[in-house]
Amino acid sequence: QVQLVESGGGLVQPGGSLRLSCVISGLTLDDYAIGWFRQAPGKEREGVLCKSSTDGSTYYADSVKGRFTISRDNSKNTVYLQMNNLKPEETGRYYCATVEDGPGPDWSLYEFDYWGQGTQVTVSS
Repeated sequence: QVQLVESGGGLVQPGGSLRLSCVISGLTLDDYAIGWFRQAPGKEREGVLCKSSTDGSTYYADSVKGRFTISRDNSKNTVYLQMNNLKPEETGRYYCATVEDGPGPDWSLYEFDYWGQGTQVTVSS
């Protein structure tokens, strides 16, 4: 079975930083695209950023570009999301996800096949 397990969430003040981790088992990570998503209470899950497996490009939500970065450590089968200068509206549960092919610039959560359980991030003073 493919499993994804997120960690690293917690409470952080506005302007602070967090680094989320996603440990993936059951697949070879370097063959897969990586995506991070956020879901706030009562709202739909939305894309934060992703890294394509086809061209290696990183696609960002406009609101996080320049502050969030995605990376991976293939030897540890781990994906990371570095979040800097966090804003209160970025509170939510963060999920990592993978898919073998794609995506492109018009990416969406429906393209991703495997999901973790999420980790809660709360940005508040």
